[in-house]
Formats: sequence, structure tokens, C-alpha cells
Amino acid sequence: MSRTEREQEAAAFSLEQFSRLARQRLDPAVWDFLAGGAGDERTLAANTAAFDAVRLRPAVLTGVAEPELATKILGRAWAAPVAVAPMAYQALAGPEGELATVRAAGAAGLPVVVSTFASRTFADLAAEASAPLWLQVYCLRDRAATLRMVERAERAGFEALVLTVDAPRLGRRLRDLRNGFRLPDGLAPANLDPDGHGGAGYAVPAEHARAEFEPALDWSVVGRMRAATDLPILVKGVLTGEDAGRAVAAGVDGVIVSNHGGRQLDGAPAALTALPEVVAAVGGACPVLMDGGVRRGTDVLAALALGAQAVLVGRPVLYALAAGGEAALTRAFRLLADELADAMVLTGTVSVSAVPASLLAAPSGPDAAAERRAPAERRAPAPSAHGADLHKSTLHSSVADPVMDTMNFLNEIAARYPDAVSFAPGRPYDGFFDTDQITGHLNRYIDHLAEGGESPAAIRDALFQYGPTAGRIRGIVADALRKDEGIDVAPESVVVTVGCQEAMLLTLRALFSGSRDVLLVSSPCYVGITGAALLLDIEVVPVAERPTGLSHRDVEAKVREVEARGGRVKALYVIPDHSNPSGVTMPAGERRALLDLAAREDLLILEDSPYRLVSLGEQVPTLKSMDEDRRVVYLGSFSKTVFPGARVGFAVADQVVVDDAGATGLLADELTRIKSMVTVNTAALSQAVVAGAILGADGRVADLNRRTSAYYGNALRTTLDRLEQCFPPAERERLGVEWNAPTGGFFLSMHVPFLADNAALARSAEEFGVIWTPMSYFYPEGGGERTIRLSVSYLSDRDIEVGVERLSRFVRAEQGDR
Repeated sequence: MSRTEREQEAAAFSLEQFSRLARQRLDPAVWDFLAGGAGDERTLAANTAAFDAVRLRPAVLTGVAEPELATKILGRAWAAPVAVAPMAYQALAGPEGELATVRAAGAAGLPVVVSTFASRTFADLAAEASAPLWLQVYCLRDRAATLRMVERAERAGFEALVLTVDAPRLGRRLRDLRNGFRLPDGLAPANLDPDGHGGAGYAVPAEHARAEFEPALDWSVVGRMRAATDLPILVKGVLTGEDAGRAVAAGVDGVIVSNHGGRQLDGAPAALTALPEVVAAVGGACPVLMDGGVRRGTDVLAALALGAQAVLVGRPVLYALAAGGEAALTRAFRLLADELADAMVLTGTVSVSAVPASLLAAPSGPDAAAERRAPAERRAPAPSAHGADLHKSTLHSSVADPVMDTMNFLNEIAARYPDAVSFAPGRPYDGFFDTDQITGHLNRYIDHLAEGGESPAAIRDALFQYGPTAGRIRGIVADALRKDEGIDVAPESVVVTVGCQEAMLLTLRALFSGSRDVLLVSSPCYVGITGAALLLDIEVVPVAERPTGLSHRDVEAKVREVEARGGRVKALYVIPDHSNPSGVTMPAGERRALLDLAAREDLLILEDSPYRLVSLGEQVPTLKSMDEDRRVVYLGSFSKTVFPGARVGFAVADQVVVDDAGATGLLADELTRIKSMVTVNTAALSQAVVAGAILGADGRVADLNRRTSAYYGNALRTTLDRLEQCFPPAERERLGVEWNAPTGGFFLSMHVPFLADNAALARSAEEFGVIWTPMSYFYPEGGGERTIRLSVSYLSDRDIEVGVERLSRFVRAEQGDR
């Protein structure tokens, strides 16, 4: 490279400049091969036009200074949500080809997807790699040759397979036809068997594809590939919700939205346009990535806002390689990361894992005209004949968030495999319920009202009418809390809610008033609170949980982090007893330290403890019972302890609220105001039945649950004993399996030596008849990929014995001990 060329490369301040330099330096036919698309190149143009039309909504004074670019995909850390897309014959762009790409990407902390038609061997590339390598797979007619290639990649340390599904034959690329393009002598795929597939047959890529590609692939190819390798499998080339659904059903580990860079079906939609539909269809079952048209850091941010977990960058990598080799590639990756960071700061985006769809603005004014001139496939769908159809991108961003679909996926798996033993549902055991109990509870409550002097008309109203928004049974709830938990509060501090979930929603809505307000949660964390925060656009910041629960020191450190970037921690949510999902219990000393911290930092603690009264033994005092400074809002429910179907919960909110005029009231009053606009009131019959049950135990819910506590305690012991039998100590160590031993509650967590994702869950249910919950569901910012949650509450001893034995066989099979 001449001095002038080096100076030009060093002066490049955008990926587009590398494109211009590459065009100057490449042979015109090579340039056309790298840059061209299929047909009239409408789809090629649509890919970049879709991003050109994107408008981002800036945000000011957000306090975001150093946004978090790092992410995790398939359990591996990436420095940014960007990978190098698979591109064949990179030696056409520069003599070192893929070697330079792998080195530069590794230095940037970015993965590379290596093409079937790479011009360097897998072993050579792996020797230079310092970030994950994935293999892009074209399926050949000679299936054995395809599998040999996969085996070579796996031996070299490649970490995933990207199955290209949109190329049973290569698209009609007019530039190559006009140029009569052939590969230069000496350039051939370095990783395919030479005999039977090589020689001059590689020289014309389209002819070679027509002769050697397997043309009639169907979705069974995923299972076939799965049988041949333990590597995760992603499919690349999906553009519709229907195909995305088929991919999930086939058990893939990831979906890549792609139109092959506009090189296959001309007239197909832009990849960015297809992205929301695919994300919605996948529903969080696996990661969704996309490629096609990414040229700037703002493009990366736009794709994340529409639901992608990461993007793949293609042609710009080749252009930088042609413009200046490894040095130019290094600069290109740095430029892309810097542009992404700039865009995140200017939009107030803290992390790539929390990019809302609301970041994208609808076109208006002068831009709207450009939007109307843009290709039709890039625009939002026009109204259908039904008139009221909605495009998902116009709805609140929460509806497309994977956390909203986690339970749906579990329910779908349970319905699909009804004979499987399920350790997934955290619900009470059915054997304690009898329909006759409902009548007894109801009559007892009616008698209670009559004994209290209520007239027949008043009793009728208490059962048939809406009733007070804050609830009819506040006094009964307050009395039970005093007897069971030592929580002494006035009935006016209690709001009776539709399950504890409404109590969470009301509390969050009342407390969080500005964009700076932050909710701290444990990690892992119950998805109900993170889901409620998502619905309300509240920022959630996780605090890593230790084996004994949250540490006040970790919470304090996180408070300092939030303050340093201009945020304000308003509240901390915690399940201190037998938590969901991990099962851990916080010691009394740590609870006192947490209360002291809340007082020092002027924050509230949202305490949720649904499992205390269904657990054996003496319980650690609640935070609320130790609360002398009204720092704790106690969130409760009678679903686990009395009657799940009644859906009666409550919030104890005795904090004093002062208005501008100096008048005072309770936080409970504010929750009641909000509730009046949400559910109006909690069902009178539900309250009556729950109240009757509590009255029957003289207000002591713990007494009501002596038999249930014994049952759940036995189920937990049986599960732990059975795990010990099925995984003896030496076997546990060999397999890398371990679990915790909670003292109560419904759950325990188990570490396994493989990726415990939705695909593994589906295999476990289908092949071994056992269902569990991936712990990754419960980590707000990623984690738990090799941990599962086991719920024991809903199972009999026999179910547990059979289920754990099936689980042990599944774990061994995942490790190759079939």
C-alpha cells in the first residue's frame, strides 16, 4: 500500500469512506461480485433505505455518560452487539482474507461467522481468533461432506453453526453474468473436500451452487444437524413470522433475519422491515439477530430497538479489508462501536440490553415525504381490509420484550407434553382443595358480618356490590398480619388487591415519577416485578444475589453506581424468604443492615414474602416487622396460603405522604386512587371466601397451613434426597452438577454443565418427559444460562422420584453419556 493509500485509510471517519476506497482499489469485476445483488437490486437498495428512513428520538439531561455496549449471546460475552457476517472468498478483498478479519474482530471483542467458502482453513482461523467463531453452513448434496466440514469446525473450537436456509440455489446476479465472473486461479474453499466437489467447479459460484447445493431442504435439516453435533444451531435467512415459528418449533438456538444481503430473491423485504414480525413470532424463545444494510452505529441501535439482540455486518468488513487490510478493519470496528456509543448517549440509552422501541420516531414533516417515496416493502403495513389491524411496532415496546413470553413458552411446552413430569409451575398442590370449602368459607364470613351487627341488606351489598376500592377485609388482613408476622399496622394502611401482582403495579406506579428513578432488584429476580416495571417504563437495575441472598454492601455499591450517572434509586424489591427463583433466604443480620441502608439512602424496600407461611420451622422475622422507620412496603398474597383462584393480595403502605399544603395521608391512599382507575375494586366474593378461611383459623394463616407446610417441606426433602441418589458425589463432580438446599418454599436452583435454554427444555420434555424452567428467564441483564429452576410444590412423592430420575438421564445425555 502506498503512503497516499495509508493516509486515506487513516482519514476514514465512516464505513462509507472505506467503501469508496475499496472501489478505487479493487478490480471492477471483483467489486461487482462483492457489492452486487440479485436481479435489479431492489432488495439490495431496500436494506440501506430502511435504515436511512429511521429517525431516533433524542433525550437530554439523562445522565448517561458511559453506555454499556457489552452483551451476551448464547452464553458468550460480546464487546458490542455486532458480529461479522459470513462472506465467501475474503481473499478477493485482501491477501490475508479471513485471517485479517478474525484478528481485527477478536481485538474488538466481536465474533466472526466464517463462510463455508472461506479461503483460509478453520484451524488457521482458530489459531488467530480471540473471540467466538461460528460456522455458516451451506448444505451440500453430499451430506457426508457437509458433516465432515462441521466436524472440522467443531474440532477447531468453533462455537455455533449458522445454517443458511435461503439459498437452495444462488440468486440471479446480473453483474456477475455481465462480467462473466470467475474466481481467480488458486482461490478455492479451504475447508471442503477437494475430490468430488473441487477443481474448476468452484470457479463460477452460481454454477457450483446449482451443481452441489442440496436443493430440496426442509425443516428436518435442523434435527439432522442436531444429531450430528452438540453445537448450537441458528438459522439464517428468515424473513416471515411463519418461518420464524417453524424455526422455533424445530428447536433452533437462534434466528437471523436476513435476505442474504439482497443477493437472493430480488423484491424480498428489507431485513429491518421484516425484523419486528420475526421478533414477535419468536416470542423470546431464542435470540434474534439480523443482517442486511447495517452501515452505522445508529443502524445497530435501530435494529436493537426493533427487537434484535445483535446485528451482523457484511460488506463494510470487506470494504475495509480491501481499503487497508487488518489496520483498516480495526479502525472500522472501532468506528462502529464509537458511533453506537455516541447514539446511545444522545438518546439516553444506558445499555444495549434495554433499548426500547419508543426510541424510534414516526416520520413527520419533510421526512414523511421521503418515507412515502421509500420502497413499499420498507414501510409499515397498510391498513388491511379489516380496517383495525395494528402493526406491532406501533404498540408499547413491552409487548415485544422476551420477558413477557417466558411463561407462555412454559405453558406451551406443558400442553405439548402432558405426560411429562413438570418441575416448572410454582403453584400450590391441588390435593388441599375441596369445592365444599368454598361454601363453608363464604358462610363463615356472612356469619361474621351478622355477628358484627350488619343488616341483611348490608350483607347483601357486601357480597353483590363493588364495595370500597381499598377493600372490605382490611381489618381481617391487618389482624392476620399482627398474629402471624408481628406486623402491627392499622387497617387503613392496607389495600386489598387483585393478587400480589396488582399490589406491585400500584406501588411502582405511585412511587416512580421521573426518568431518573431506578428500581433495584435481585438477580435472579421474579419476573412479575421486572415485567411490571417494563410495562411502566421504569428502569430496572439488578444486584447480583449471593448464596445467602442480597448483600447490603452490594446494594450500596449499586446505589453509588446509579448516583454516579445521575440516577436515583427509589426502591429495592426483594423476596427475603425462600425466594423465587433461587430459593435462598436472607439472614436476620443482613435484613437489619438493609433497613439501616434504606434509612441512610432514603429509599424504600418492597418486601414480597409469599412462601413464609407455607414453610416448616421458625421463620426469620420479616423486614416489615423489624421496620421502625416505615421504610418497607409489604406486598402480600393469599394465593399460596389460602385460595389461589380467589386472586386476593394486598399491600401494606403505611408511609406518610405530605402534599404542598402540608396535609398528610398514607401511601395506601395513593395506591387506592390508582386502583380506582385500574380494577376499581377487588372482587367482593373473592374477599369474602378468603376472609372466611382466615376467620376459621382465628386469624392465624400459619395455623391454616400446618398441613400444607408439612407437605411442601416433605416435597422439598424428597427432591433433595432423590437428587443425591441420582447424582452421587463422584458423579456430580464428573458432570459438573450442583444444587442448593433451601430451608423452605417451592423452589431450588440447579447448575448444569450445558446451555439450559428453550431448545434444551424442549428436548428434555420430548425425549425424557421432564420439564423445568430455564433460570435465564429470571436474570434482567443476562445470566443463569447453565442453571435451571426446579419447583416442587405441585408434585407428589412419586412424581418427584420419577421426574428426578428422568432429569438425571437428560443431564447425562446432554453431556454425551447416552
